[in-house]
Amino acid sequence: METKIKSVKESYSAHLDSVTDLKSLEEFRIKYLGRNGLISEMFEEFKALPGSEKPKYGKELNVLKNTVQAAFDVVKERIEKASKAAKDSLFDPTLPPVAVNTGTKHLINQTLDEIKSIFKRIGFSIHSGPEIESDYYNFSALNFPDDHPARDMQDTFFINKNYLLRTHTTPVQIRIMETTQPPIRAIMPGKVFRNEAINARSYCLFHQVDGIVVDTNVTFSELKATLVFFAKEFYGSNIKYRFRTSFFPFTEPSAEMDITCFLCKGKGCRICKQSGWLEILGCGMVDPNVFSSVGYDNEKYTGYAFGMGIERIALLKYDIDDIRILFDNDVRFLKQFNG
Repeated sequence: METKIKSVKESYSAHLDSVTDLKSLEEFRIKYLGRNGLISEMFEEFKALPGSEKPKYGKELNVLKNTVQAAFDVVKERIEKASKAAKDSLFDPTLPPVAVNTGTKHLINQTLDEIKSIFKRIGFSIHSGPEIESDYYNFSALNFPDDHPARDMQDTFFINKNYLLRTHTTPVQIRIMETTQPPIRAIMPGKVFRNEAINARSYCLFHQVDGIVVDTNVTFSELKATLVFFAKEFYGSNIKYRFRTSFFPFTEPSAEMDITCFLCKGKGCRICKQSGWLEILGCGMVDPNVFSSVGYDNEKYTGYAFGMGIERIALLKYDIDDIRILFDNDVRFLKQFNG
C-alpha cells in the first residue's frame, strides 16, 4: 500500500503538467480519479488491511485524493478559461448579425382571421365546440332522421355507435341555441372530418365557418344582404353574385351562393370550369324542426344559417390547384403567404 501511494504521489504531478486540453485532462481524471482509477483501486485494497494499519493509510489516502482532486480542478479551470478566450477572440462585432428565420401564420389561419374580422364588424360573436361529437348533435338535432338519405351526403368517421368526428361545425349552432335565448348572431369556425378520398380537391380534414342568426322577423333578404356584404369585403366590391336553390336538411329554403370568378372576371377559366362562376358557400333559413329540437317557438322566431369551407375559399382566392399542399408544411410554399 505504501509503495502504491508513493508511486501515485510521484507520477500524478508530472502527468498533470503534460495536460494541454480537455481531452487529455479527461484521460488524467479517468486514470487517477475515475471509478476504476488508481486511487479508487487503493481504497478497495484498503478495506482488506489489518485494523492496526487502517488509521495510517486511511489518512494518507484521503490526503492524496484531495490533493490530486485540487490539482485537477486548478488545471481544468485554466484550460476552460483559455478555451473560452480563444472562442471570444474569433468574435467580430463588426460583422452583420445572422438573420433570424421567424415564423408566420399559416395561410388557413390568415384566411380564418380575415373571415372572422369581417363578421365581427357586423355584430357576430365567435364560438367553438367539440371535435368529437355525438350523433344527436351532428345529425338528429339538425333534422337528419336515422334513415334519411341526407346522412349519406357526408362520409363520417364513426368512433362508435353514438360518437363520431364531426362532419361540420353546424352542431355548435345547436349547442348555442340550447343555452342561449334569441337574439343570436354567431359564427363558429373549426376543424371538421370526413371519410373522403384524398386528392387535389378533397381531404379528410378541413376547416369550416358556420354562422347563424335567430330573432323575430329574420328574413331571407337579410341573409342575402349579409352574405353579399361578406363576399364583397373578402373578394372585392366589383364581384357579381347569384344564389341558386339547393338542399340542406337543416335549412328550408336552402341555397348556394356563387360569385363571379375573380381570376377571369367572369369570362371563364380552368378554375371556374369555364362557367365564370365560383361557389363559395351554402345557406338557408333555419328549418322549424331545428328550432323545435332546442325548444324554440318556431312560430315566433325565424333565422338563417350559412357555412363555408376555408380551404376552398383559400384555394380560390390564391389560385392554388391542390388542397394537399395546405397540409404538407412545405416552408417554400408557406413563405409565399407571410401575411
